[in-house]
This record gives sequence, structure tokens and C-alpha cells, in this order.
Amino acid sequence: MYQAFLIKYGEIGVKGKNRHIFEDTLVSQIGNALKPVEGTFTVRRENGRIYVETGSAYDYDEVVDALQCVFGIVGISPVVLAEDEGFDQLAELVVSYVGRAFSKQDFTFKVVTRRARKNYPMESMEVSAALGERLLEAFPGLSVDVHHPQVVISVEIRNKINIYSHTIPGPGGMPVGTAGRAMLLLSGGIDSPVAGYMIAKRGVRIDAVYFHAPPYTSERARQKVVELAGIVAKYAGPIRLHIVNFTQIQLYIYEKCPHDQLTIIMRRYMMKLAEHFAREDEDLGLITGESIGQVASQTMQSLAVTNEVCTMPVYRPLIGADKQDIVNIAQKIGTYETSILPYEDCCTIFVAKHPVTKPNLKSVRKSESHLTEKIDMLMEEAVRTAETVRAEAGAV
Repeated sequence: MYQAFLIKYGEIGVKGKNRHIFEDTLVSQIGNALKPVEGTFTVRRENGRIYVETGSAYDYDEVVDALQCVFGIVGISPVVLAEDEGFDQLAELVVSYVGRAFSKQDFTFKVVTRRARKNYPMESMEVSAALGERLLEAFPGLSVDVHHPQVVISVEIRNKINIYSHTIPGPGGMPVGTAGRAMLLLSGGIDSPVAGYMIAKRGVRIDAVYFHAPPYTSERARQKVVELAGIVAKYAGPIRLHIVNFTQIQLYIYEKCPHDQLTIIMRRYMMKLAEHFAREDEDLGLITGESIGQVASQTMQSLAVTNEVCTMPVYRPLIGADKQDIVNIAQKIGTYETSILPYEDCCTIFVAKHPVTKPNLKSVRKSESHLTEKIDMLMEEAVRTAETVRAEAGAV
């Protein structure tokens, strides 16, 4: 029934002279999202509109699902397209559309007409009124309500006639690729995949680093994180995932440092390694899933001590979120069920029974001085032996 999908965007529309850059990126991202979907699709821009035109049989639900994962889209309207062959033919098309699009014609409605072509022989209000009259004649169960209609039938007179009546919500945000790159510290928990999703929603391309601790963490824990990266990649595009063997560094910290400082010191070395890979990948910052006060390493004092080792900006999109808010987003984007699988990550394996919640930077630095004999060598070994995989939607 629908020959195209009209793509509606939000913030892009106020980008001024740079608007075309964002539109072109959105067109590219839509094309990428539709590659796995069976069918032939053409994505094009036309006078402030983006259309996905269908050139063959396609699965409606698959197309909508794919488009709902493209950041930058705020609405998706299935559209009937037709050549302009006069008002009578337009009226027949609108009547036919209402007959096919709605199982029962017993609702209130209004017709809204927009004329992109001002040479059309009728004014917009005239077209709307005349089409409304034809619909009332064709379907006695319909009634007009111009203030609070149940259905708005939109008719846009452009190079082709556009007819549509409903808009499916998109994810919003900005097209991925319009705001640089950043490195996500990805664990197997609930928070970090959500943090990556939220930063990608602002147009940032995502790389990721995961700290693995064999034999204390299993191969299933590693695969869980690869799967989480694949789910995030459904929205963010392909992700370079660096898998770092962190076992020897953790054991050395466990041996040399006070146990109440284990978490904060390990976290500091994770940030150092993440920053190393971020510079290699030409990223502009780090992303974490930290939320103030959620655990001992996420108090204000702990975050300040952790940040001290970083020279790059650290983006924490969940910093003020309640846990339930984060869980709700994880469920919406499809990471929650994977995140709660019972495979431990390296942070939970080596957590102290009574971790310090208000670490003192001077004291932490003093404890780290006990590591000078081997820590540089262990860090170099962790970098040298890291494995990089490409996580893609549907690939795991």
C-alpha cells in the first residue's frame, strides 16, 4: 500500500547553513540501517524532506524496526505517493487510502493540506474542505472535528502527492557520525551499554574497551560483553571493541595495595588503559556508566580520584539517573536481558568487602607507589596482548 516512508527529523531543522551536512549523514545512516532488510530502497532528500522509497516487495514491520534504530529520526510516516492528475483523481486516492488504511471508518477526522507547489489551482483550505466532503460522502460513519480529531489526514502537494495519516515515533537525537568519536568503558552490567547508547544518540561514534580477567571471569562473560556491544551497535553502528586482559594488573594491585582501595585503584588503571586505546582510535573522550552514589566507586570523592588520572574529558550521561531510570532504558533498547545474565566481570570478582567510599587522593597515590616495580611492564603487556573485534548488529 505504501510506496515510501516520510522521515521526520527534529534538531536538524535548526542547523542553518550546516543543515545539509546533518541531512546527508542521516540519509547515509538510514541506508546503512536498511541494508539487512529484504527489498530495494532508495533514500533521498527533497526540499526539506527525506524519503525512503520502496522499489520492490518488502516487510513493513522490518523496515519500521530498522528505521526506529536510526538516531536523528523523530517520526516515520508511511506514505502513499501519486502523480498530480487533478483534484478528482486526488479525491479518489484519499477515499481509497482511508478505506484501506482503517479497518473501520467510524472516527472523527480533519484533512490538513500543504502546498509546496503554489501554482496548484486550489488553495490549501479549499482542498481540505473539498476532500473532507468527499470522505463524508464515501463513509457515513466519519465526522469532522477540526479541534480534536482522532485522525489527521495529511495531504502534501509536492512534485508528487503525499498522503499519510499516522506517524510512528523514532528515537530522536542526532545522526551518528556528526559529533566525533569516544571510547566507552563497557562492562557486562546494565549501566555502561545504556551510557554508550545515550552518547551515540547525540551523534557520537562509539569505540569500546572491555577488561577481561581470565580465569576469574569465564569465556561466557567475554561473549556476553561482545553481545552487548552488538546490541548497542544496532543504534550506534559498528563498534571497535578492545578486549584487554586485566588479570595480572588486578592480582598485582591485590597483592600490593590496601584492600579497601582495590576498587578505586583498579578503576584508575582501567581509565589509563582506556585513554591509551582512545588515543590510538583518535577518540575525543571517554564514556562511563557511572551514576553518583550507586556504588562505592561512584561517590563524588571516588569519581574525583578516578578522574585525576585522565587527561581526556570523561562523559557520564547517567550521572544523575536513578537505577530504575537506567533499567527502563536498558529494557527499551534490548540490553537488559543480556546484562543480567549471571556471568561475573572483573570488577565484581575483585571487589573489597568494605571498599572506601571517600578516598583520599594523597593516600591512593601513596598506595600506588607500591606498584612501581612492575606496573609499567604489566600495563605494556595488557596493551600488547589486547584483542580487537568488530561488533555489529545481528553479528553475534
